[in-house]
Amino acid sequence: MTTPAADRARYDRATAHLDAPLAIVDLEAFDANADDLLRRAGGKPVRVASKSVRCRALLERVLARDGFAGLMSYTLAESLWLARSGFDDVLLAYPSADRSAFAELAGDPKLAAAVTVMVDDVAQLELIDAARAGGAEEVRVCLELDTALHLFGGRVRVGARRSPLREPAQLAELARAVERRPGFRVVGLMGYEGHVAGVGDAVAGRPLRSRAVRLMQAAARRELAARRAETVRAVLAVVGELEFVNGGGTGSVQHTAAEDAVTEIAAGSGLYVPRLFDNYTSFRGRPAALFAQPVVRRPGVGVVTVLGGGYPASGAAGPDRLPQPYLPQGLRYDPQEGAGEVQTPLLGSPADDLLIGDRVWFRHAKAGEMCERFEELHLVEGDRVTATVPTYRGEGRTFL
Repeated sequence: MTTPAADRARYDRATAHLDAPLAIVDLEAFDANADDLLRRAGGKPVRVASKSVRCRALLERVLARDGFAGLMSYTLAESLWLARSGFDDVLLAYPSADRSAFAELAGDPKLAAAVTVMVDDVAQLELIDAARAGGAEEVRVCLELDTALHLFGGRVRVGARRSPLREPAQLAELARAVERRPGFRVVGLMGYEGHVAGVGDAVAGRPLRSRAVRLMQAAARRELAARRAETVRAVLAVVGELEFVNGGGTGSVQHTAAEDAVTEIAAGSGLYVPRLFDNYTSFRGRPAALFAQPVVRRPGVGVVTVLGGGYPASGAAGPDRLPQPYLPQGLRYDPQEGAGEVQTPLLGSPADDLLIGDRVWFRHAKAGEMCERFEELHLVEGDRVTATVPTYRGEGRTFL
């Protein structure tokens, strides 16, 4: 492990020949994070969440490692593009209403064999059938289980509002509906426990909240493990066999992997380790993906202004969704301006050591969303850029 100051010096040297704004991925940190995901998965394969990477070259890099298998995509158009690019196991993590893409899927045996779509409602099957446009290929289906924790008789819900299917009997009934409908086959089951995998349990300066989160997550893990196992049994009674049962996320890898019913773990953010993953007791990763903005003004003592930088992350709006001024350490936003569309003032004593043209390095709040702002990633090894690869955006692909 290196110090932040040493990392800053490396990144500045590596990119000295490049103009900012720019984005990098530190390959040593990326690979170390991949090793940590595999360690925590305990021998179960890790399916890579593409939305958290959004760069084909880096998806290929991580999938070349033993222990990683398959992709979890976020739109059907992306799924088809990835399948055409040579990825042969793509699980679409969200239902789709993309009729033209469904027509392509149902009409192409290679795509139909490589892509599995997500279903949690018979109406989605009807939409797919109506979109086939004569395509007769069998559509591979994954059923999604609602993982939310219900407290006080269901009056309090903790967890994302995803699938409407919560009880094992509901999943079994949908499995029967799929089995009865020609042209479909149930191959998998998924449950994403975002309230465990995506919520930090060690928030700095918030000890009571952190303890409450840990208690909630422990209860959620116990409840879900039992319900997921029962759901798998109920679905297997209908379909006979499943190719996979997917669960987890970066923040819950080792806990989900401990469930006998789960056969594979989903993770992606743990490769880049954005700022939202700093507040966990279960793991500590290395920041691997950063972007640099150039200093363009020095308005006064203790203040510099960088170009752009207003790249908020999705989710409920708040300070935690803003990029973090990371290197040099000690810079902070002006509360009157925040992260700006075209310019961003930064306050703090380190500003006095920055000159026009120097870089400030930021960490995005979330992982792959940084790639929607940059057409390429400069891959850093040591103090050199050893390759420059396109992001999805750099390949002309903006799926959402």
